[in-house]
Amino acid sequence: MYLITLDSQTDFESWRKTARALALHQIAPADVTWSVQGRAKEAAPAGLCEAPGIPPIETDGTFSVPANFIELARIAALHRDGERFALLYRLLWRLRTDHDLLETRADPDVAQATAMAVSVHRDMQRMRDVIRFREIGREHNAHYAAWFVPEHHIVEFTAPFFARRYADMPWSILTPDICAHWDGHAISFTPGISQTEMPAPNRLEETWRRHFPDHPITPEAPKKSHRNLSKASILEPLLADAERWTGGWITPRPEAPMKRKLAADDLDALRKEAAHCRACHLYKDATQTVFGEGPKSANIMLVGEQPGDKEDLAGHPFVGPAGQMLDRALEEAGVDRKKVYVTNAVKHFKFVPRGKVRLHQKPNTPEIRACRQWYEREVSAIQPDLIVAMGATAAQSVFGKITPIGKNRGRLIELPDGRKALVTVHPSYLLRLPDPETKVLEYQRFVDDLKIAAGLQKKAARAA
Repeated sequence: MYLITLDSQTDFESWRKTARALALHQIAPADVTWSVQGRAKEAAPAGLCEAPGIPPIETDGTFSVPANFIELARIAALHRDGERFALLYRLLWRLRTDHDLLETRADPDVAQATAMAVSVHRDMQRMRDVIRFREIGREHNAHYAAWFVPEHHIVEFTAPFFARRYADMPWSILTPDICAHWDGHAISFTPGISQTEMPAPNRLEETWRRHFPDHPITPEAPKKSHRNLSKASILEPLLADAERWTGGWITPRPEAPMKRKLAADDLDALRKEAAHCRACHLYKDATQTVFGEGPKSANIMLVGEQPGDKEDLAGHPFVGPAGQMLDRALEEAGVDRKKVYVTNAVKHFKFVPRGKVRLHQKPNTPEIRACRQWYEREVSAIQPDLIVAMGATAAQSVFGKITPIGKNRGRLIELPDGRKALVTVHPSYLLRLPDPETKVLEYQRFVDDLKIAAGLQKKAARAA
C-alpha cells in the first residue's frame, strides 16, 4: 500500500506526475491512498509507505490518455471532495486500456468526475459574478478588498482573471481558505482568514451600490445569498463546457430550439438570459454582459458597436465619453433620449490589456454573428419603427452583412421585415478625429443624420 501526500489542495501537477509513475509501475488504485499536506497522518491506515518508495520510472515506459481527460481532471481536482484524487487516478488507470471511457455516459466514475468539474466551473463563474471590492484607506494609500466564500478550491485558479480585470488597482480577495493579493505586478497568496478580520467598509461600498443596483450581493450579505444563486439560469452554459471536457457526450437536458421572439413584457427576462451568454469567448474576460436599455415602447433603437471600458464596469450602455457625445448630439438633433432604446451589436467588452489600460478591440465577424441573436430578440421585444446603426459593426449586425458607412449613411433604408434603418458613424469615431475643424464638420453631419430620426419620432408622437 502507498500513501501519496500532495503539497496542497490544488497540487494538480504533483498528482499528475505521481499518478503517471504509479500507473507505469502497475500499482492499482486500490493500493493507493491520496492525502494532502497538513492532514493528520495518524488517521492514515496502518501499513502504508510514502511515495518515495515507488521505483524509478524507466525512460522507455509511456502511455497516453485523451487530452480532454487532462482538462477535465485539472478542473475536477479543484473540487472540495476529499476523494477526488483517488477518483481521478482510478479514471487514469482505466483509460490506459479503455481509451474511449469518457464516452461511456452511464459510467459512475465518468459521471462523478464530470459533475465535479461542472460544480467547480459554476463556482468560478459565481466568484466572477459576485466579487465586489471595497476601498480600504484613502488616495495614494488606498487598497481594495473583497470577501468571498468559495465552495471549492478555486481562488488560485480564478485570481488571474481579476488581475487582468483590475490591473490598475491593488486588491485582495479574502476567503476562509486562502487569500489572493495583487500589487499591480504579481499575484501572491497568504493563508485564509475569518470574515471578522475583513476590513471595515467605506467610500467604495456606496460606489458599488450606486453602479450595480441590480446586484444586491455585498460582502456582508448572508452566506446563503452567495451560495444559492439560481442554478437554472447558468446550468446550461456550464453543461456545455462539460460537453467539451468529456468529448461532447453529456446531454442531460432535451434539445430545444432557442426562442427567437419575446413579447415586449419579457424584455427583463431576455436581459437576465443574456447575462449568462456563452455564445463566443468574449464573456471570459468581460466583467459582465452589457444589455440594451430604454423604454419598451421606444419607436427608435440605436445600435452601437460594443461596450467600452466604462460601460463594462458600470453594466450600462453609452455611459462613457462616446455616450456623452451621443447624448449631446441627440439633444441638438431634437431626439428625446428618454424615448429611445440604446444597445450594442456585441454585448461584451473586447479588449487587450496594455499595462494598466484595457485597449478596445474591434469585434470580428464570428463575434458579431454570435451576438446577433440578442439584437434580433431585442428588435422582437421592442418592435421599433427605426433602427439607427452607428458604425460598421452595428451596420453589419443590423443588415446581416458588411455594409459600408460612406455610401449608405444619411438616408432611410428598408429592411426585409419592413422596418426602416439609418446608417451613421459611431460617436467614438468623432472622438478620435485629430483635426479640430474636421471634428466640428463631422459632428454636424452626425447631428444631421440624427435629425432624420427626430423627424420620425415627432411624426409618431403626432400620430399617437
